[in-house]
Amino acid sequence: MDAPLHLAQDPEADALLGRSPLAALVGMLLDQQVPMEWAFTGPATIARRMGTDDLDAHEIVAFEPETFARLLSDKPAVHRYPASMATGVPPAPQELGGGSSQLCQYLVEHYDGDPEAIWRDVDSGRELLRRLEELPGFGKQKAQIFLALLGKQLGVRPTGWREAAGAYGEPDSHRSVADITGPDSLARVRAHKQELKAAARAAKSATTTRTVKTAKTTGTGRSSRAGKGTKSSGK
Repeated sequence: MDAPLHLAQDPEADALLGRSPLAALVGMLLDQQVPMEWAFTGPATIARRMGTDDLDAHEIVAFEPETFARLLSDKPAVHRYPASMATGVPPAPQELGGGSSQLCQYLVEHYDGDPEAIWRDVDSGRELLRRLEELPGFGKQKAQIFLALLGKQLGVRPTGWREAAGAYGEPDSHRSVADITGPDSLARVRAHKQELKAAARAAKSATTTRTVKTAKTTGTGRSSRAGKGTKSSGK
C-alpha cells in the first residue's frame, strides 16, 4: 500500500496514511466528533510520540492502557475524547465505539497484527465489508466509507466493491473522506456534511413541533371532556 492521500491536509501525516494500512484504519476510527483533518493527523501524532515512523499493532497492544491513554491525551490531544479513543473506555459519547488499542488487539488476534490481511485475499466487496464491520469501532457506515476509500484511492477493488460501499462508492461524489483528494474536494465534502446536519436538525424540529401540537390537541380534548363531566356532576 503506497498511495498519495490528502485526508489530513498535512504532508507528513498524509504520507503515513498513504503507506501504512494501520495508520489509515486508526485515522478512520478517530474520524468522529472531530474535524476530519484532526482525526487523520492523529496516526502521525501517535507514531511520533511512540518514537517511530509507523504504527505497529503489536507495539500498541503492548502498552499499558493508562500509558497509551496518556500518549493520546498529551497536548495537543489526538481527539476530543483521547482516553476513550485510546482504550475504548468511557466517559465519551456511546456512539464512539472501540478505541485504538482494542482495534489493534483485534488485528493481533485475527490477522496476526497485519491490517492489510483484511483485504489482501478478499474476493468480494460484500466479504470485505463484513470484515470491516467486525472491527472494533467500525459500524456499517464507517466500514462502507473505508471500503470506498480503499476502492477509490488505494486500489483495493474486489468484485462488487462499489455496491458494498453503498452511496459512498458512487463515482464523482463528495460524501466522505473517500472523496477527498485536496482542499477543494475537502470543502465540498464538508459542505455535504453540513447539508446533512441541517436537514437532520430541520427534521428533528419538525418532529418536535408535530409532537407538541399533538400533545396540546390531546390535552385540550381531555380538558374539555373533564369540564363537561364536572358540570354534569354539579347537576
